[in-house]
Amino acid sequence: MKHLILVDPSKIEWHIIYEHAYKSELLKPEQSVIEVTSGNTGIAIAALGKFLDHEVTLVMPDWLSKERYLIIELIGANIIKISKEEGGFIGSLELAKKIAMKKNMYYPDQFSNEYNKKAHEKTTAPELVMQLKKLGLKPDRFVAGVGTGGTVMGFHDFFEKEGIDCKCHPLEPANSPVLSSGGKHIGSHRIQGISDEFIPALVKLDKLNNIISVDDSESIALARQINKMGLSVGISSGANLLGALQLLIKYPDEIITTVFSDSSFKYLSTDLCKKASDSVSLAHYPFKIIDYKAY
Repeated sequence: MKHLILVDPSKIEWHIIYEHAYKSELLKPEQSVIEVTSGNTGIAIAALGKFLDHEVTLVMPDWLSKERYLIIELIGANIIKISKEEGGFIGSLELAKKIAMKKNMYYPDQFSNEYNKKAHEKTTAPELVMQLKKLGLKPDRFVAGVGTGGTVMGFHDFFEKEGIDCKCHPLEPANSPVLSSGGKHIGSHRIQGISDEFIPALVKLDKLNNIISVDDSESIALARQINKMGLSVGISSGANLLGALQLLIKYPDEIITTVFSDSSFKYLSTDLCKKASDSVSLAHYPFKIIDYKAY
């Protein structure tokens, strides 16, 4: 049995910027904001910055889908693109910190900001438990890809504080085992938004259960299947479901849960929209998606 919920990335930035930065007076009126992003929270912070009258600059790797850049530019935020030769994701983080200090900009640093995981602890995780409660169920395991690590750590903290015995598993691409290797092995992969070349400060692997590795080709193929059923999801959602299926095979009597992190609209120029991905076989997974319901 599988139970999934959708995550709104704007929740994260609302908690970081409004619940934390505004109330703590870390962000001053009309002060500019700078952040590093691979897309999801970047789009949310750009929109939130526009709404709250803060100029936003986003530092991003230059190999992401073009839709991400176009959406952010359409909202009105500034983008600084960093190539692999210029340092990639690590270089993006270092540059953002330097600019923030030099120009007195507010730098949320979503990769280490505790309010990132608190957003999931206070909203997304309780939503999951509430949905399962309507069905008379409780979660046994939760799995989610690690970008900032806020999702899986936020869920872990919620379950721990509520006394819910639910094991939390971080997920990564098999061809970029950053978590499994302790940050020593970084590979190329197509699951944008996770495994960003380093282990985020928010991630405490000693508090989590075993790491789940998924193939990016299979993740794309599964995401395509979900889209064809009428539910718009991105590649990382396919990866999350793939990880959940792996756990379900190993623990067939347990309630396995995950999240779908975004829609397909930021992936229109990627392999998600190429028919060749349909040739990837998922036959070794003894499951077929037949339906989905909202609770």
